[in-house]
Amino acid sequence: MHRTRGRVAERAGDAMAALRACASEWDLAVSETAEGVIMDLPGSRVVLQPTGTGLGIEIAAPDDVHLRAAQDNLTEVLAGGGIEIGWDDVAAGALAPGLSIGEVISCGQSAPGFLRLRVGLADAGRFASAGLHFRLLLPPLDRDPIWPQIGKTARVDWPEGADALHRAVYTVADLGTDWIDMDIFDHPDSPTCAWVRGAAPGAPVGIMGPGGGWVPEGDPVLLFGDETALPAILRILRLSENEVRAWVTASPEDLSALNADPRVKRVDDLLAALAGTDPGEAGFVWVAAGERIAREARRHLTERGLPRDRFSAVAYWR
Repeated sequence: MHRTRGRVAERAGDAMAALRACASEWDLAVSETAEGVIMDLPGSRVVLQPTGTGLGIEIAAPDDVHLRAAQDNLTEVLAGGGIEIGWDDVAAGALAPGLSIGEVISCGQSAPGFLRLRVGLADAGRFASAGLHFRLLLPPLDRDPIWPQIGKTARVDWPEGADALHRAVYTVADLGTDWIDMDIFDHPDSPTCAWVRGAAPGAPVGIMGPGGGWVPEGDPVLLFGDETALPAILRILRLSENEVRAWVTASPEDLSALNADPRVKRVDDLLAALAGTDPGEAGFVWVAAGERIAREARRHLTERGLPRDRFSAVAYWR
């Protein structure tokens, strides 16, 4: 287990309030024990110990990636309120947690409305089981890339101005030991699509993650999504060991092989389809679409009395 410690010298109450607010916003588990206030972050555990006017912080994680990610998150949250954390150790100068550098191998089409990008990545295998999604970092095509690094305070320093990276989240479509595929919804005014079309084989890219949770736990798992959610829906259909059904608003052409999958139904109205289904006593509802649809889905499922740990409704675009 990897560990690091830090301390807020004063304003312990403000620091604790800020961290509790973020825990609530991020749906993190928080408990109080004799050891202190415990917060469970993805892949790590944080123990907060008030001491007079200060606050002791300890992070424990199974690897350095999750440790540094938690360190970055806590530092950024408190920095927003003008509160500094003095850490015992900082990996200053290291690449941002979870970041690997790869290069473009090829780009084609997986369906009429999707581009498929293949990136060579030496450690692609780590994306096979830890998360459905990752962040694709694209540098300007006309400049040498500057990648984000851990700064002196433990926060990640991101390049700005002319060196700023385009950062978008995508789903693993397929992968091997040293490559990863992603399907990109092809639409006008997309910086990712423009970059991919202009990139030659060998162009450097950053892959950051994995993240975004794993295959939903439930029996059945009910999926609802538009075109942008198709890659994630396809991956869940492939990986889930339980019953899965999906309702999608994508065109028949973009559904491709899913047209013949009896688990998948094309619909014109996701919210109407959602209202007409029942996950039962042990099911899980997963919704991914535009912001309005995701917001209405959350409201609908909450009003139906579905517990918060049995559904996810995420905006994939605004």
